[in-house]
Amino acid sequence: MSEHYEVLEQDQSKRIDKLLSDVISDASRSQIQGWLKDAHVTVNGEPVKSNYKVQAGDKIEWEIPEPEPLEIEAENIPLDIVYEDADVIVVNKPSGMVVHPSAGHHSGTLVNALMYHCKDLSGINGVERPGIVHRIDKDTSGLLMVAKNDLAHKSLVEQLQEKTVERKYDAIVHGMITHEYGTVEAPIGRDPKDRQRMAVVEDGRDAVTHFRVLKVFKDFTLVECKLETGRTHQIRVHMRYINHPLAGDPKYGPRKTWGLDGQALHAKLLGFEHPRTGEWMSFEVEAPKEFNEMLDFLEKREG
Repeated sequence: MSEHYEVLEQDQSKRIDKLLSDVISDASRSQIQGWLKDAHVTVNGEPVKSNYKVQAGDKIEWEIPEPEPLEIEAENIPLDIVYEDADVIVVNKPSGMVVHPSAGHHSGTLVNALMYHCKDLSGINGVERPGIVHRIDKDTSGLLMVAKNDLAHKSLVEQLQEKTVERKYDAIVHGMITHEYGTVEAPIGRDPKDRQRMAVVEDGRDAVTHFRVLKVFKDFTLVECKLETGRTHQIRVHMRYINHPLAGDPKYGPRKTWGLDGQALHAKLLGFEHPRTGEWMSFEVEAPKEFNEMLDFLEKREG
């Protein structure tokens, strides 16, 4: 089914890819550029390039192509499994690993590894995300729970929605936080200036992050963050919002930052009710080597 948009006066001279990324809320600018390249978008009946500058009154039409189903292959990738039974697996994900296949990441993901290790993941999220009930970012390390059947999947998702899952993260942030505790309650949505990022925006989804200070250094602070909600990039966005972006964060941090391969963020604790027995289960894992090396350096520098 095709959709259309008539260009308004205030849209005059905007690039078409930029305009459509604002108009189509669930598409990224790079996706739209791909549609333009493949002539899925027309202006006044004619295909145009991504850099076309729209004119008031232009009639833009587009038809979103059906996504091609991904063939997900099981891959023999080592996994750090913290707990496993017939219903759930708890994994300690390394920094640098993507959780599930997507454009640009067809292999080497946690899902590829899980499919090799375990043949009976839940199918609720379809072929591309079997068993996945929540995610952590590629460069965030730490604990993730995975459902092995649909009963477990429904239960774990319900617990996340009811905010009964306990999730604690350690983060190293820029600057000195001089108070011991804090809560950031600010809605998160797509950044209107950059569709590849999230931001605190007025019409965003409710997001709450609690934090406590564990150690203050000269120009960094080690904090423990507790999630009440689970929005995309929540801790990274909220800490930037209060002017304490994560060390090493390429998307939300300062350009000149620590030499890490991504943000200093580790999902250290995960607690939930077992979907079958109702027993409360809690797991905790150490931060990875690079995270601890940064802390050691900061400690030594303090003298």
